[in-house]
Amino acid sequence: MKPIKKILIIRFRQIGDSILAVALCSTLKKSFPDAEIHFVLNKNIASLYEGHPDIDKVITFDKNENKPFTAYIKKVWQVTHQNKYDVIIDMRSTIRTLFFSLFSLKTPFRIGRIKGYTRSLLNYRADTYSNSLTIDMVERNLLLAAPLEKIKPIQYTKEFRLYLTDQEKKDFRYYMEKEGIDFARPVFLIGVTTKLLHKKWNTEFMIATLKRILEEYKDIQMIFNYAPGYEEEDARNIYKELGCPERIKIDIQASSLRQLAALCANCSFYFGNEGGARHIAQALEIPSFAIYSPSASKSMWLPVNSVLARGISPDDILPPEQQATLTYEERFALITPEKVYEQLISTLTQLS
Repeated sequence: MKPIKKILIIRFRQIGDSILAVALCSTLKKSFPDAEIHFVLNKNIASLYEGHPDIDKVITFDKNENKPFTAYIKKVWQVTHQNKYDVIIDMRSTIRTLFFSLFSLKTPFRIGRIKGYTRSLLNYRADTYSNSLTIDMVERNLLLAAPLEKIKPIQYTKEFRLYLTDQEKKDFRYYMEKEGIDFARPVFLIGVTTKLLHKKWNTEFMIATLKRILEEYKDIQMIFNYAPGYEEEDARNIYKELGCPERIKIDIQASSLRQLAALCANCSFYFGNEGGARHIAQALEIPSFAIYSPSASKSMWLPVNSVLARGISPDDILPPEQQATLTYEERFALITPEKVYEQLISTLTQLS
């Protein structure tokens, strides 16, 4: 079999999905160091992967290249015919993403997920979303590298990293200092709200928990993380409910994903709702504690690696079978401020 020279990993989707997929990129780069690793993403998140040592090329699709469908097909054809990949790993395996394999039928390894319609185009498939699996999303993603064991032993890693330049971190640190952050004291990045309302922990519970942290840990500073629009309005309302304390910085804002990464990199800890910022924090080796809604499986979306990352979900409070008669809101309400604070303090103690 000829050497592996080019590998295409098709991810698309959002921040968290793409960050967790980096472990697969790193696994393949460790296993095939002479191969080029190409990573397919939506353009709006691609900047996070600039300068990544395990990703040789980021291939982006913007809105105009995703729609109309003819524009999408044209770009997929160009990507596949310009590169002649030896391996294609289709992490999504949707009707749309399968066109990469359709245009690459001579590619020896066309790997993806087991679905009813993928059999004819993918010659290696894994059931990464099987209900029988008890592993996290990073481990599920790594199942897609297993077919390459036919060539050589695969050097698996669960580590997923993002990289910033020293100047990027330094510039944002300077901005944070100008806004009143004292780096001689701990700085907590707070995921106080969410883009999707059903994933947001009860606001009164969040306020009670933040108030208790401020009262019992006099040296901790907080920065509220939010996006423009509803999230900003929600964050500012919570800030007012807390009495606009000086130790909470409400106006430190990141204007790009790389600035958000620089913000995370300059913080000591992430606490709050689960979301993309928490994944960025873990990828930058910042410890975290997150609150998981009933719709987000903690066992799946909180990967375990060398970075201290903990969380709490309704399943930690009550076995899933005993939640069967509860509404979504009742399940989420199982996560009380007392339960969160107890586990958060345990995490902070472990960190110290």
